[in-house]
Amino acid sequence: MIALGRVTELWHRTDVTLRYLSAGLLLLAGSLIPAFHSYGTELGGLPARPFDLLAVVAVALQCLPLAGVGRRPVACLALVSLGFAVDQLRGYHSLAGTALPIALLCVGSRLERHRRATALAFSAAYVPLAVALFLLGAGAESPALFVLFYLALAFAWGIGAWLRSTRAAEAEHRRRLAEDTRTAERTRIARELHDVVTHHVTAMVVQAEAARYLTAAPDRLDQTLTAITDAGRRAITDLRHLLDLLNPDHGTEARTSPAGRLVTLVEQTRRAGQPVEFTEEGTPAESTGSADLVAYRVVQEALTNALKHAHGSRTSVRVHHGEREITVEVGTDGSGSQATSPGGSGKGLAGLRERVDVQGGDFSAGRRTGGGFVVRARIPTGSPS
Repeated sequence: MIALGRVTELWHRTDVTLRYLSAGLLLLAGSLIPAFHSYGTELGGLPARPFDLLAVVAVALQCLPLAGVGRRPVACLALVSLGFAVDQLRGYHSLAGTALPIALLCVGSRLERHRRATALAFSAAYVPLAVALFLLGAGAESPALFVLFYLALAFAWGIGAWLRSTRAAEAEHRRRLAEDTRTAERTRIARELHDVVTHHVTAMVVQAEAARYLTAAPDRLDQTLTAITDAGRRAITDLRHLLDLLNPDHGTEARTSPAGRLVTLVEQTRRAGQPVEFTEEGTPAESTGSADLVAYRVVQEALTNALKHAHGSRTSVRVHHGEREITVEVGTDGSGSQATSPGGSGKGLAGLRERVDVQGGDFSAGRRTGGGFVVRARIPTGSPS
């Protein structure tokens, strides 16, 4: 079975012209062996005739044109059919007659245009050949045999047409799969850019707005401007990480795990003027797949929204690392102000829901009954228990 599979693979990897030329030459050699004379296709019941020069020509017409089936399929089929007609009308009955169903199968599988017209034309050409063979054979064979032979040829054509349609369907499937993959990748990149840029730029805008009122307090103004600078540097660093994902050769900087970057994220948000209480429980699993990155993005987006829509509100961040899941909860108490909110597209939470859904987790976001807003996520890690 292994040897057969290797032969099949080698056959498909070989150039189409070389493949069918080899098949044609083998059929030609077999047809010219004296022991195989008159043991081929016999249609019409004509008495067998010894091979002569015309027989060699008829055999060559049937076998050698197979080499051109990949580039000139209709011309190839016409030459093979002509050789078959001479073979049968002269009574040679050579093995080369096998080339006709081979040619029909190959042409049916490769012809892209005028398939119906080609099938009708060769079907029409078969009628006078069948009539001539019937008359020359003096009715030695029943007309039903001519119909049966035609159906066998039509079956070979049908197999070729089925192979062509199957190949086209596979190509269309691959095209759609590639397009879906590109779309999914573009969506993922858009989410990453949204998460990275929105968070850092929001923090910079909020701090820049606050800096207007700190001109009389140089120390606080310097701290605010430093925080803005740090936020810009973090944005550049995160964008570099994203570029590394897109192009592994872009940079060689060591990457900090998303779980380890949570503390830095919280500190940056505090410097932007948001009081954040951070609690992290449990030990991160050694292998979490992309769950830790999703958890990081949930916290990042929730803190971004807190800066936008509840600036100054007391904010709590709780992250729990379980054996098989990571749970995240980020909430505000609603005591802050929206005066410095730069606005948003409203797509951040929807993107988080999709991220968590892909992981097979649960996501919720909504207002608290006593005021404020809370975001919760449960993200499976896929780690064995």
